[in-house]
Amino acid sequence: MSSAPLEKSAVEPISINPPVREPGHVDVEYGWQGNNRVELLENGEEYFPRVFDAMRAAKSEILLETFIVFEDKVGAELQQILIDAARRGVRTTVSLDGFGCGELTTGYLAALSEAGVHLQMFDPAPKHLGIRTNWFRRLHRKIVVVDGLIAFIGGINFSGDHLADFGPEAKQDYAVQIQGPAVADIHHFALLQSGRPGRARFWWQRRRQRRADMAFNDHDGQVRLVFRDNDQHHTDIEDVYLHALRRAKRRVVIANAYFFPGYRLLREIRNAARRGVEVRLILQGQPDMLVAKLAARMTYDYLLKAGVQIHEYCQRPLHGKVALVDEEWSTVGSSNLDPLSLSLNLEANVLIRDRGFNQHLFQRLEDLSQNHCKAMDASMSPRGRIWHMTVGFLVFHFLRHFPSMAGWLPAHKPRLKPFRGRTS
Repeated sequence: MSSAPLEKSAVEPISINPPVREPGHVDVEYGWQGNNRVELLENGEEYFPRVFDAMRAAKSEILLETFIVFEDKVGAELQQILIDAARRGVRTTVSLDGFGCGELTTGYLAALSEAGVHLQMFDPAPKHLGIRTNWFRRLHRKIVVVDGLIAFIGGINFSGDHLADFGPEAKQDYAVQIQGPAVADIHHFALLQSGRPGRARFWWQRRRQRRADMAFNDHDGQVRLVFRDNDQHHTDIEDVYLHALRRAKRRVVIANAYFFPGYRLLREIRNAARRGVEVRLILQGQPDMLVAKLAARMTYDYLLKAGVQIHEYCQRPLHGKVALVDEEWSTVGSSNLDPLSLSLNLEANVLIRDRGFNQHLFQRLEDLSQNHCKAMDASMSPRGRIWHMTVGFLVFHFLRHFPSMAGWLPAHKPRLKPFRGRTS
């Protein structure tokens, strides 16, 4: 197999129109589904065995979307599992981000394609002068659905840096495994995004979805899928955070890798603390990118003065995107609280109304903040805060408007393109 990195010739433009996506279903907002079983999976040690076992047992279909796959031991195991599944007749569709997976070799991808895996890249682009140019509008979701019966969603990529044996740079992260009625919504969404519409399934889904909005006969195992795109759902994930913060009565815990939200979210976090809610933020103290730490610290003065507790996780890079409010509401997904996730990336989270899950997540975050974090105070805020906040404000709002500006550039029109294998 070729060991050359992914080149432009490895991915051919779609020779027909882009995948058909019916507007009535593209713009669906998924409602709450009850009676689900939701399990928290912390780090690769818990996530990879579960998702790999589910894929090995697949009988009819695997749908996978992810931002990053590395050609390490995790990527190699994923590749073999997908090849085996395709060869035994499982319909296997894999959507990868052209930026996050830009270093995959043609040989790695060709092996999947030749085995029968339907492989597609989101916004693939070659390097120019050794630099990747497809920085923005990333496919940042991490979703796996097997046989329409079991789903995984969260922030964990398929790479060895999510395992402790990677070393000091191993990431701290979270995902969930879901079984129950909500899987149908996640499956429907993943099918839609892969460009495989099914009219009968969509109409059935649409009828059931209207009933789901009223399915609040209990508070155990309630799950709702929310997503962010650059079409009709620009602010859906941000909006559910705002709604939860406004309703908070006792506690809010947010653990987020890249924390640099807009004023609306900062204001609601501050307001919750001012009305007596215990608000705790767990942010990066040992970031994989220094700019993430600097950006987050621009917000510290504003939040600390309102009584918000800020803890920096210093044991290793924090990559999680989770939150909980009071004793019932939680969210786990791929969305950070920064301009990239809130304004540019394609993201997906699940909302969970389940007291048992909420308590388990709280215990894990409590252990993290109490035993592996450094509590921040006003003295640790950056000096010259007016300058920092001014620069932060300008940078944030530049990025908030970047999607519309990027749309003016004809060279950057993100789309899924099928992998065609090697070319002569």
